Amino acid sequence: MKLTNLQIDNLYKFTRQHYVYHYDVQSELVDHLANDIEEIWEENPKITFENAREKSFKKFGIFGFLDVVEAKQKQMNKRYWKILFRFAKEWFTMPKIITTAFIFLGFFLVLRIPYSEYVLLGTLLIVIIFEMIAIYKVRKEHQKKEKENEKIFLLEEMMGSTKNGFTGFAFVNLFNFFNLIRFEFSSLAIHWLILISFLLTILCIVFYIINYVIPQKAAELLQETYPEYKFVKNL
Repeated sequence: MKLTNLQIDNLYKFTRQHYVYHYDVQSELVDHLANDIEEIWEENPKITFENAREKSFKKFGIFGFLDVVEAKQKQMNKRYWKILFRFAKEWFTMPKIITTAFIFLGFFLVLRIPYSEYVLLGTLLIVIIFEMIAIYKVRKEHQKKEKENEKIFLLEEMMGSTKNGFTGFAFVNLFNFFNLIRFEFSSLAIHWLILISFLLTILCIVFYIINYVIPQKAAELLQETYPEYKFVKNL
């Protein structure tokens, strides 16, 4: 006996009630539950759909779908960082390597200026303010999607949360670091200035990729990961 469309919809709601929020993870679990329920019906045709569903759910153990969700998160996290490294490599090829060199040179020259730490502090403070505004907008948009029951994929969510997490963590901590040490970078030896400039350049490249490159290519990357993405979003 096969499940009806109403029963399939019920399984999607069931996964959502058990704290599975992302459509791709829900689909994977629904497919597993549906196949298992059909096998249960083959063994015992008289059992109701609800009882068969609960019997199948119990097979996931005391933590329910949590282990599946965590495994999927790890899988998508690896995929996200592969995407990040793919775009990062482009910055060390022509013609972007020239832009990278100019960013590095800019940091190096600024660090040699007396009281350069204040210039960095001021710049970081401005960036943090703008990013806090961006984070607020993203959260409001996410709340709106939840209210409208819009289907959200795990990688799609990760693109937004990683962007905000990286920005908030990296720049707030840099601001605190520079504010606490109040160290005169201009007094450092050349090799230290080169190292700091290199690290700041890498940080800027990662920031740009996470905040601008990946969001611009989000639809393309999601279709690459989920063949059904375009169809689901057009429903």
